[in-house]
Amino acid sequence: MEIDARFRYYFQHPWCRLLVAYLVTFFNFLIFAEDPVSHSQTEAHMIVVGNCFSFIGNKYPGGGWNALKVIMWLLAIITGLFVGKFFFHRRLFGRYLRLKMFREDHGSWMTMFFSTILFLFIFSHMYNLLLLMMGGMGPHMVTEYMGIRNESFMKMAAVGTWMGDFVTAWMVTDMMLQDELYPDWGKAARRFWKKGNNRIVLFWTVLISLTSVVVLVISTDWISWDNLNRGFLPSDEVSRAFLASFILVFDLLIVMQDWEFPHFMGDLDMNLPGMPTTHVRVQLPVCKRIFKDEYHIHITGKWFNYGIIFLVLILDLNMWKNQIFYKPYEYGQYVGPGEKIYTVEEPETLSDFNRSTLTYEWRSSNVDPRTNLTYVQRDMFLHSRYVGSSLDVKCLAFIPSLAAFVLFGFFIWLLGRFQDSETFPESQDKTYERIKRKSPSDLGVTPEEVHVSMSKSLKRSGTPMLLSVDACHSVHLGFTNNSISPTSTEGQETHPSIVVDPAPPPVEETPATTPDVSKHSP
Repeated sequence: MEIDARFRYYFQHPWCRLLVAYLVTFFNFLIFAEDPVSHSQTEAHMIVVGNCFSFIGNKYPGGGWNALKVIMWLLAIITGLFVGKFFFHRRLFGRYLRLKMFREDHGSWMTMFFSTILFLFIFSHMYNLLLLMMGGMGPHMVTEYMGIRNESFMKMAAVGTWMGDFVTAWMVTDMMLQDELYPDWGKAARRFWKKGNNRIVLFWTVLISLTSVVVLVISTDWISWDNLNRGFLPSDEVSRAFLASFILVFDLLIVMQDWEFPHFMGDLDMNLPGMPTTHVRVQLPVCKRIFKDEYHIHITGKWFNYGIIFLVLILDLNMWKNQIFYKPYEYGQYVGPGEKIYTVEEPETLSDFNRSTLTYEWRSSNVDPRTNLTYVQRDMFLHSRYVGSSLDVKCLAFIPSLAAFVLFGFFIWLLGRFQDSETFPESQDKTYERIKRKSPSDLGVTPEEVHVSMSKSLKRSGTPMLLSVDACHSVHLGFTNNSISPTSTEGQETHPSIVVDPAPPPVEETPATTPDVSKHSP
């Protein structure tokens, strides 16, 4: 099944991709400014992520329970990393679902991250069970409440979404200006972008300057949105829910607009933001007496970009949840004339009020004895409104997001899987896996240089082998007639592949000759 070429041309056009990427950044700022939860002084809570935060960051009972809690969340992290790598990534996404975007080691770090969150959530409930059995440990139970105020958490979330959205938009801009799939677009801008170090200098200059301004504005409340817009087109809970829903749609559109979606198997790769390379490799320090292999952390620009998108997606889902289930009283707020929202700015006084006293009628007619002012005079006035719409009406806002998620999964299932007739690129044995970790694509060396390190490795192993390296230019090391190289499917990445075949035993009548691995085969 082929997507209509004309639709795909305009859907993935640079202008369309840039528009979506930067609109997400603007919409995230808009919903942060309009969301009344951003001004709430109550304790922040977030499903699953709040449990993980509370499990690691606070609510330590003291004594031996502290050591037990640390051991349990460390064990949860280790378990999540291993299960994410070997079960979810390798077996579920790789062998069972046969997803192309998760071939070999692609996307393993993102899978391990989400698996770690899952096991932190599971282990937190196991820890709660131990506290429950002990008795009298209620205040130390791990819950979704994070121990920080909503106002502080929403500011951190706003800075996080800004960083994620801006880096994503900047990487989309970088890719548009580097590639040539639309040769008639932005010729002058591309020439300037590719000249010298303009790209790197501009990235860090814009990132540092804009981030400094954003953090200053958000953390200090230097600019008040309510004083700025003066009630122009005030939002209510339904419009905010639809805005959060469309932010989720745009997050998925950024991924779906990629030229290699949904397989991500082309030879087109983009540089990491602010760097002249397409990937980052970190060699792990291992004990050679215990571990015979060399391990490297390899993060490509593509997964770095879309990994950030899925992290931002968590915060956007929480924002959508806040709008759907928002009730003013639960956030220390109440509704005044014109259905406008008021926020109690003194969190220590919230425990003294209930549903009957946390209303506009009561707070406007009663005087605070400490200040001789009515309570409403000390509360924050917001132009955001609460009209009391039913949950059924607010849930309609999830329809666009649900449609986007279904479409996203449909394209991945239909076009992003290896078919039965295609060979799934995975390691077949330990020998191949060991040599593969030292392949040119992992170590960043050319095929002409790899034979030096390979010959040393084979000499240390004591096993005579013939080595064949198939790269983009068909480079071969050694001579063999029965070396089998894996056939690449259409659109697959053109990374070098290494195949190791045992050398045939030498014939007794003829002295064994060792082929010169430093020369190319004819």
